[in-house]
Formats: sequence, structure tokens, C-alpha cells
Amino acid sequence: MPIFTYKAKLGPGKTDEGELSAENHAAALEQLGARNMIPVWVKEKGEAGAAASGIRLKRRVRGKDITLFTRQLSSLTKSGVPILKSLSTTASQAENPAFRKVLEMVEAGIRDGGMLSDSLAKFPNLFSSVYVNMVRAGESAGKLDIILQRLADAREKDDEVRRRVQSAMAYPSLVIGVGVLTVFLLLTFFIPRVVSLFRNFDDLPWPTRALMGISSVFHGYWYWIVLACILLGLFYRRLASTEKGRYTIDGFKLKMPLFGGFILRHQMAIFSRTLALLIDAGINLDRGMRLSAGALSNSVLKKDLLNAAHETVNQGAPFSSTLKKVRSIPPMVVNMSAVGEESGRLDESLAEVASFYEAEIDQQTRVVMSLIEPILMLVVGGIVGFIVAAMLLPIFKLS
Repeated sequence: MPIFTYKAKLGPGKTDEGELSAENHAAALEQLGARNMIPVWVKEKGEAGAAASGIRLKRRVRGKDITLFTRQLSSLTKSGVPILKSLSTTASQAENPAFRKVLEMVEAGIRDGGMLSDSLAKFPNLFSSVYVNMVRAGESAGKLDIILQRLADAREKDDEVRRRVQSAMAYPSLVIGVGVLTVFLLLTFFIPRVVSLFRNFDDLPWPTRALMGISSVFHGYWYWIVLACILLGLFYRRLASTEKGRYTIDGFKLKMPLFGGFILRHQMAIFSRTLALLIDAGINLDRGMRLSAGALSNSVLKKDLLNAAHETVNQGAPFSSTLKKVRSIPPMVVNMSAVGEESGRLDESLAEVASFYEAEIDQQTRVVMSLIEPILMLVVGGIVGFIVAAMLLPIFKLS
């Protein structure tokens, strides 16, 4: 019997690596699921080369490539085209050479007698556990075309929300970055040459004295300031790479005014949409909660929801009551979940929650973009105005 190596999550912050015997890749995944473990990757011994190639390819394959592939495969299978022919067609139409190679390897796996989900699972860096489990559920129920269509819809909505978030952050980030760089260059290299003309003045206005003091610090120690910024950036990356540090940073993000609520709504939209899809595909609530929580990028919310899933299974508590104990979960999610449980339509209630938060994110993005531009203009204008005034006041006084 083949030997498989695996890495799986046992719970919040806990992972396990080991080996197991199984007839095939799907049986290995089922064994991990029976142990209440969420697979990160599972590969047969001697399959390291394929997994490694998937890791290398991940850097060159974009999310929209996978979304387009899902949409095309859904349309082809819905039209009755056999899965092998569908994969061959999508591979030939793929513009990304790296992703075309992935699809050819997936097609080869199916030709060897494997399932589509098993072939996709060999590339965990490209196809998430949620994606693979949805496809596996579609294969088991004979509704692969429907599942692929819902996956494509969900990915497109998630991409749209992500683009809105990125567009809301792009403009202020650019303005702040250019503003900081401009002020740094002015204080370090240009202002010291000009203020040297005023050093013999006995009674300078306080703005000029303040500007001279700041510029002298920047001019004399600019390299230390640059080094401190680089070290601070490296420290942040190092902190974010550790589990405890990432948890601290994500907790701080949720507490940030304005942006904290923005992040929370985005994460709740992803969780609700994913869980609704998984439940509708026939995956049980326990596994669905674990997979949906694993799809989140915020480690604080992920840990809270994994704990809620653990309590739902071990104590038999209702889904909505466990969510109610999580402080970070908005009341609307809890109330809609309770209504869905009572009516037996939890997936529909969660889909409505996701749609509501996606619409709210869209509206909030527009409001933020309309307010942040004049605010940044006022801040940048105020800084530049202070510098100009500090330079002109001694001239006015002299005249």
C-alpha cells in the first residue's frame, strides 16, 4: 500500500507532520479528516518533485488565472464536454505558460485513473483545501458543473471585494509615501542650505527656529534615520513571520479606527460566503467551519472561529450560540445564523450575510475615497505651508 507524507492543522496554531498508509490520495485525505485534521498538503513518497514544481509555479500563477480556469471548466462540463476534453481545452487556452503546465499535469493525473480533486490536491499552493473539498463534493454528488460554477462566482466576488480594498488603500498609500519621501529630501538636503542664510539673525520666528532644528537633525543623522527605518521594516517582517507576532499584528489591525471595521467586514464576507458554499455542497458543518476559518487571512478571527468549531462538535452547541461567544463576530452574523438554523437554511442565511457585507464594503470604500483625498491634501498642504512660511517669515521681518 502506498505511503503518504502529510502536513495538517490540528487546531489554532498547531500543526502535525507524519506518514500514513492509504490506497490513494483521496483515502489519505479521508483518514486525516477522520482525525479532525485539516490537510495543508498530502503527497505520496517520491512525489516531492511534483509538489516542489507546484511551489515554484505558485509565484508565477495569478489568482485571476485560477478564477478564469474555474469559469471555463464550469461552462465546458455544464455543456456535457468530458472532463479530459475540458481540461485539454482550458490548458490550450491558458495564457500563462506556468499555469498551462499545471493543467497538463492535472490532466495527466486524470488519465492515470485519478479524480480531478486528487490531481488538484497535488498543488496545494494553487488550489486551497476549500477549493479541493468543494470539487470532491461535486464529484461525489455528480454535480461538478454546479460546484465549479459556484466556485467561479465566489472567486469572482472575492476578487472584486479584494480589488475594492486594494483601490481604497492604493491612493492614500501612494500620497503618503510620496509625501514622506519629499519632506525627507527637503529637510535633509535642501532646507539646510537655505536656512544657513538665517544663522546670523538674532531674533528668528519660532517656525523658522523649529524648521532649522529639525533640518539640522535630518541633515546630520539622515543615514541613521534611514537605517532605523530599514531595521524597523525588517523587525516587522520578522515579527509577522512568527505565529505570536502575526496574532499581535492582526489583533492591532482589528482595533484600528475605520480600517479595523473595514477588515472585519471583509473577513466576515469571506467566511460567510465560503461556509455557505461548503454547506450547500453537502460538507458537514464541523468540517465546513474549519475550512472556512482556514480561508481567512486574519489569525485572530481564524483562531476564534476554529475554537467555535471545536466547541460546536465537542459540546454539541448550536452554531449561532458558539458564534455569540466570540467577541469579534458582529451581531448580524450571529442573528442571521440563528435564523438560518431555525429555518433549516443556514447556507442561504450565510450567503445573505456575505452579500450584505460585500455591498457595505463597496459603499464604505466610496465614502473613504471621497473623504481621504481632501484630508490628505490638507495634511500635505499644511506641512508644505509650514515649511514655506518658516522660510519666508525671516525675509518679511527683515524687509
